[in-house]
Amino acid sequence: MGIVSVSLNDKNLEALDEIRSVFGLSGRSEAIRTAVNMAMSEIQGLENMTGAVEGVLIIVRRDHADPWMSLIQVKYESSIKTQLHSHLKDHKCLEVMIIASDAGALSSLIKEVHATGKADYVRFVRN
Repeated sequence: MGIVSVSLNDKNLEALDEIRSVFGLSGRSEAIRTAVNMAMSEIQGLENMTGAVEGVLIIVRRDHADPWMSLIQVKYESSIKTQLHSHLKDHKCLEVMIIASDAGALSSLIKEVHATGKADYVRFVRN
């Protein structure tokens, strides 16, 4: 088993401890392994999608003033059928998008959102 050193901010440490507690894990290493396995499951779900897909994409993003989400939405406007934008506390925003798209385009959109590192939550609920 490999050993990896990771630097986490206080919020990430609190989340890690909550993962450990909720799942009844013995330590932070188990919590990290669980989080990695859950992320891999989500990636596999994206990669296994084929053909036309429909569903709802939910994103909570930080910093309302940052235009990164608008740029992504313009790039994928043919996949986004309807969208709702709502302001949340602490300058965060909720984006809810009804998606009807080719699986490859949806996968690219979601990967691009994750790659910015500016979303606190990203979830696609398939119809």
